[in-house]
Amino acid sequence: MTSRARRSVVSDWWWGVDRWFLAAFLTLLVGGLVLSFAASPPVAERIGLEPFHFVKRHAFFLLPSLAVMFGCSLLTPRGVRRASLLIFCGALGLMVLALFFGAEIKGARRWVDLGPLQIQPSEFMKPAFVVLCAWLFAEKASRPEIPGNLFALILLLVVAALLIAQPDFGQTILISGAWGGLFFMAGMPWIWISLLAAVGGVGFVMAYSVFPHVASRIDRFVTGEGDTFQTDTARDAIMRGGWLGQGPGEGTVKRMLPDSHTDFAFSVIAEEFGIITCMVLATLFAFVVVRGLSVALAQRDVFTRLAISGLVFLFGLQSIINMAVNLQLMPAKGMTLPFISYGGSSMLAVAVSAGFVLALTRRKPENRSYTDRLMERTLVLHRA
Repeated sequence: MTSRARRSVVSDWWWGVDRWFLAAFLTLLVGGLVLSFAASPPVAERIGLEPFHFVKRHAFFLLPSLAVMFGCSLLTPRGVRRASLLIFCGALGLMVLALFFGAEIKGARRWVDLGPLQIQPSEFMKPAFVVLCAWLFAEKASRPEIPGNLFALILLLVVAALLIAQPDFGQTILISGAWGGLFFMAGMPWIWISLLAAVGGVGFVMAYSVFPHVASRIDRFVTGEGDTFQTDTARDAIMRGGWLGQGPGEGTVKRMLPDSHTDFAFSVIAEEFGIITCMVLATLFAFVVVRGLSVALAQRDVFTRLAISGLVFLFGLQSIINMAVNLQLMPAKGMTLPFISYGGSSMLAVAVSAGFVLALTRRKPENRSYTDRLMERTLVLHRA
């Protein structure tokens, strides 16, 4: 099925896919399932659920995530653009519905109930948004008469407005950062850099002034006063783990951490498996970003180069924000660690991103195999 001589969709995919990316993504997927055994049971027991409730749900989303990643990796660059447009429109519509009919959790309306499943549309919007902006920037680069930069800015404003309305400032910062990185790689003029920096500063001041919970988180981070239980507990878990950790299932600080299976899974990993394991995990995230940027640099097509760069930049930025919060280097915000933290929407959405990266970095198969060329020559001789 994977022979070079016998051509098929799977064999073309296997011989063309970037094995390093594939190995990194699969390692993170499997590692997330293994690490969920450490992070999830205490939370389940604390809220009265069966101890392995979240572990089972994490495993339930594993196979669909693999299928989504494989399916997306089969797409052509044009297919990636079309799929992104469909995903973006669907996610945007669901984000609007969530504002009016979504479930309110901790004062935010970010989720939509679809039968037995509860999804967070903004998670699926992120990779689609990056790909569409990469396409718009690429169109502007190849055809200056097209206002691609303006359209990309309009997309950012629409998405940011919906995220702030939920409210979800963590995702707003993430999306804005990814957009800025893409714009910079597309050749942002210095006047735009100055203007956007000023707009970002004004937006930060307005968010601090208008939204009390934003001001509260920033004040707690700066002064260390107020309710800092989660971040302090996460820091204690990391400190207690030391270099080698307490061992699987031996963590005790994690039992007091409310979001140990989602936002603070990194701290649980540090307590039970040690700082060395955390460093290996951080290195794996860094590898995905560095390899993505190096592969993108070798691409001739502007869209492909920008899309790969934007997707791995989004992947890396989300990882950095999550780990920085755990290490008390940033104010607390709800941000999952890709493929590691519990969350069906997050896992499936990151699988879409990974599939897009695999699709865009896949080497094109040879136009014809040796068998095809031999059969064609035989047919020509027979006709002669």
